[in-house]
Amino acid sequence: MGVIKLQLKINGLWLLLIVAAGFFCLLYIWFTLFPGRVNPEVLNYFSEQQVHDGRAYSFVPGLLFALSFLAQAAFLIWLVFGGRAVAISRFFQQITGRSIWSYVLFFLVLWLILKLISLPFDLYTSFFWQHHWGFSTQTLGAWWSDYIKSSGLELVLSAAGVAILFGIIGRWPSFWWLITAALVSLWLVLQSLLWPVLISPLFNRFEPVRDPEVTAMVQQLAQKARLPVDQVLVMDASKRTTRANAYFTGLFGTKRIVLYDNLLSDYPMNQVKAVVAHEMAHWKQGHIIKGLLMGVAANFLIWLVLFLVLRSMVPSAGYYPPYTWAVILLFFLLVSFVGSPLQNYFSRGMEREADRVSVMLTGDVPGAVQLEVNLAVKNLSDVSPPNFIRWFSYSHPPALTRISDIKQEGRELK
Repeated sequence: MGVIKLQLKINGLWLLLIVAAGFFCLLYIWFTLFPGRVNPEVLNYFSEQQVHDGRAYSFVPGLLFALSFLAQAAFLIWLVFGGRAVAISRFFQQITGRSIWSYVLFFLVLWLILKLISLPFDLYTSFFWQHHWGFSTQTLGAWWSDYIKSSGLELVLSAAGVAILFGIIGRWPSFWWLITAALVSLWLVLQSLLWPVLISPLFNRFEPVRDPEVTAMVQQLAQKARLPVDQVLVMDASKRTTRANAYFTGLFGTKRIVLYDNLLSDYPMNQVKAVVAHEMAHWKQGHIIKGLLMGVAANFLIWLVLFLVLRSMVPSAGYYPPYTWAVILLFFLLVSFVGSPLQNYFSRGMEREADRVSVMLTGDVPGAVQLEVNLAVKNLSDVSPPNFIRWFSYSHPPALTRISDIKQEGRELK
């Protein structure tokens, strides 16, 4: 049988996704290479050297992000529409028959190839580049330990997911997308609930805040916000990075605010208070629940569209061969990339809301402004990113926007 008979056709939706993803990727590369003029307003808060350093640091991660996506997308497009996925799929079926093992073998081979494609980009961005700028405190051995641990976890969960997915497809060929969407939605909820207590401790140590001044400050903010804050934990982030950060995570009984140990050691108390207030604002405004609800709605829509796409591509009614997994991966890779601006738009909106509410809780506008300046300087943020890159990939507003929002909220409180 000739290769031409093994090829899948690119229909209108695939063409739209591929063209849109390619267009966005090329624009991203263009604006990374040629970011344009610096907004003169940033010089009210940052020196020219700080602005230059932020752009210089952001250049390589931005470029490698786009190139990594291009490499993976190009490989999957070649695999799916060049006939190779069908050929490999048939080879595994000849060995195992129509058993679940043909799907597992196809998944394992594809997972390994994609890991090898992305590895050089990940290694350079998260290890060598971080060491070049003095952020990483990891040894190469520790980096590999983290990488192997996270990859192993990903492999186990993904393999189980693939086996369940194709089991569902075989049993309910007309409604598999609905059942799968429901199970993935349940997984999103369980992940938010259990990740902080089961998975995060595999990579970091978490301890309750022991500083009585911090504890008193947290209790005072929680009382003002009317929140039952039971757990404020310190994470040993300094074993990997010099960066400072904090986050709010969990659902129901696993809710907690997590502070990097670097934040407590490197920032004054009024700025730590601003960070804690920001995370409490996420809690108070229900941002995790809102994010989950939007994720669940998008999840059902995407699986429905995928079902319609596969129905037009897979010839045998009710049977989806192992190569279907390559089609699914390509679909999700393109959709997640093209959908990044929408997802980040909602994320930035929540961050801006949390900034405003945090100022209401602390009443300390100068402290919040200085925090944004210090975070941007110490983390080498690009404080004047090109509009396209900000729109496409920023989950948080740039420093200047956050400072403006904080000052505006301060004026309204007077």
